[in-house]
Amino acid sequence: MQRLQHNSFLTGIDAALAHLEGRPTLTYGDVLHTHKTLFEGVFPWAGEDRLTNAPHLFIRKGAVLFTHPNDIRKAVDYALQKGQDKAFMRQKPGEVMGYLAHGHPFLDGNGRSIMLVYAELARRAGFGIDWGSTDKDDYLNALTAELENPGQGTLDQYLKPFIRDGALGSVADAIKAAPGLDGNNADAVAGQHGRSGVESPVRSARTQAPARTGKLAATTPRERPEGRRLRQRTNWPTGRANARPMINAAQSGIPLEC
Repeated sequence: MQRLQHNSFLTGIDAALAHLEGRPTLTYGDVLHTHKTLFEGVFPWAGEDRLTNAPHLFIRKGAVLFTHPNDIRKAVDYALQKGQDKAFMRQKPGEVMGYLAHGHPFLDGNGRSIMLVYAELARRAGFGIDWGSTDKDDYLNALTAELENPGQGTLDQYLKPFIRDGALGSVADAIKAAPGLDGNNADAVAGQHGRSGVESPVRSARTQAPARTGKLAATTPRERPEGRRLRQRTNWPTGRANARPMINAAQSGIPLEC
């Protein structure tokens, strides 16, 4: 399945990038269009966000709880707003990537879709990332740190040595060279929720470590005393999700990827 997804990504990348480059301003609809172009040959729901096809689930990767389905668009719109501020994008490229990643619009194919949108934002700001020179584990560690502690410059500092002024030649080739775009980093379905509980554009939640059996540990917000709120970034509505216990991603029957 992962090979089919990756082949679909490689087939659609040029058309997706051409669409993004032709748009005067990037919008949430362009993010959905990118995903549809990349994966419509694999997923019947390609181009649909989690609010459309899985509004009752929230998703985590490790300690990071991604945006509530009701707030995906707010998170991605915020990321696009900051990313299309050229001065901000050049100064804090890692922070913009963190905002996009936290939005996590789709059940699968997030990393590759976001990479294309991010590459277009960078191109408009006058630079590119030499992804082929990055290390998969180091990058994912820096991204995780950015998600857990947004705006502290962790991912900015990691990306700094790989920033290249001007064009890098083919944007598609630069993206294809990025390590880890094969979709082998699975997310977990963390459980079901009640109402929206996003406190900021970037929010993390620490969870109990998985049991040695490899299954995900059950948790609710009240069972996470080590969790902490991040500083407020906008006047988003606050609240808490009424989570049911976590379920194992494999048992959910839903393929998930960063």
